[in-house]
Amino acid sequence: MTVPLHLGLSFMTRKFAKAFVICLERHNVVRNKPFVCALRNFGTGPNDSDREDSSSNAPASTIPQFSRRAALFGRRRPLSPLERVSQLLPEDTLNQEVWALRDTRNTEVEQDSPSLGKELQEAIEEPQGSFAPRHVCVPGERPLCFGETLLAEFSRKRRLEFRKMFQLKEGLKLHSNWGLIAHNDMEGRPSGSILRTSMAIPIVIRRPSLDEFTLFMKRGPAIAYPKDASAMLTMMDVTEGDCVLESGSGSGAMSLFLSRAVGYKGSVLSVEIREDHHRCAVLNYQRWRSSWSLRRGEEWPDNVHFHHGDLISAGPLLAGRGFNSVALDMVNPHLALPAVVPHLHPGSVCAVYQANITQVIDLMEGLRCSALPLVCERIVEVQYRDWLVGPSLKKDGTFNKRKAPIEDDEDEESEPNEDTKGGLNCQDPVPFGDVPYIARPHPEQNGHTAFLIKLRKILK
Repeated sequence: MTVPLHLGLSFMTRKFAKAFVICLERHNVVRNKPFVCALRNFGTGPNDSDREDSSSNAPASTIPQFSRRAALFGRRRPLSPLERVSQLLPEDTLNQEVWALRDTRNTEVEQDSPSLGKELQEAIEEPQGSFAPRHVCVPGERPLCFGETLLAEFSRKRRLEFRKMFQLKEGLKLHSNWGLIAHNDMEGRPSGSILRTSMAIPIVIRRPSLDEFTLFMKRGPAIAYPKDASAMLTMMDVTEGDCVLESGSGSGAMSLFLSRAVGYKGSVLSVEIREDHHRCAVLNYQRWRSSWSLRRGEEWPDNVHFHHGDLISAGPLLAGRGFNSVALDMVNPHLALPAVVPHLHPGSVCAVYQANITQVIDLMEGLRCSALPLVCERIVEVQYRDWLVGPSLKKDGTFNKRKAPIEDDEDEESEPNEDTKGGLNCQDPVPFGDVPYIARPHPEQNGHTAFLIKLRKILK
């Protein structure tokens, strides 16, 4: 059993081999593990190096050293053919040329080790002690504190690679594919700080806006996206102090936008027929209010009243109440209009959110067959088109430069200047207007979300 295991484990790293042997011992497959000491490591990671016994007569440094980039970012340097072959052979069979080559590599690494250790120490210690002291506090600014809802972002090469919303809690850690960040390191820092993960990746930690919160909060059903919610608020002409009726609380996104629009003097009545959606909307609303009070030091207006029930049969709930505007997000809104329109102020707007065009047709047919004093003014679909605008870069990361047209009388044999050589350094100052820009539609566009129908109450 030992020989086959030795052959199989010879292609594993030491850590994985130890874990494998422990599992075998627990299942009584093997009872001794002296062969593990003979394992060789074929990786070049800093944690995979073999540890030789003190009794070994082999030279002290037999493992290829790491490059500066590998030590800082955890990336492995590819092995040369000679290094691959020399690691497969026993050390006593290597000739003097191989040992001389290894000694030369060790000497070069020793010369670079002071600067390497300094760079590594700066990469680890800089985020922990340099961002906060350099920041000048703005009047009214509040640092991050436990209990807040925060947003972590990481972008690379004009592309968003990572974004996560989380609640800051003491003793926890932010986990990602780019490493870990302790929540205790974020507490007390200003919003928008850059912290490095355990893999030295810079992550931006900041407070989310209301539209970002609605996009990343825990959902039950689909939400009214911020682009559609802003268009509905414009249709309904919601101002501070209005009384608004909403049907279809969903996950609470539209309720939050209406709450901010009506302010402390207004009120929102949100009706939801499903109990799970009603509970989800209430939790998201309370979570935003608690996070807002921590970040601003003042209470978010408690102006949304959630009600679990059916709007079609909610006559007693609406009795004696009038609304400046109505927002409907329902499967069959034309069935609820007879109960809603009598409580809508004359000349006010009822905005309907529909996902499918067939629902819009059913709504229009319901209006045609009813005697409701409603007029359809608009049916729109909101489309946003993101653009990508940035400086033109070469493959090595340096800026491209604008090239002037070549005149006919110019000597073709003249020596090329700095512009034609393309030897621009990223650290060199580039004059204004010398760098060309690229501007094109972003490759990732948002598709269709919903149709918005604007209905106005007109007294006939």
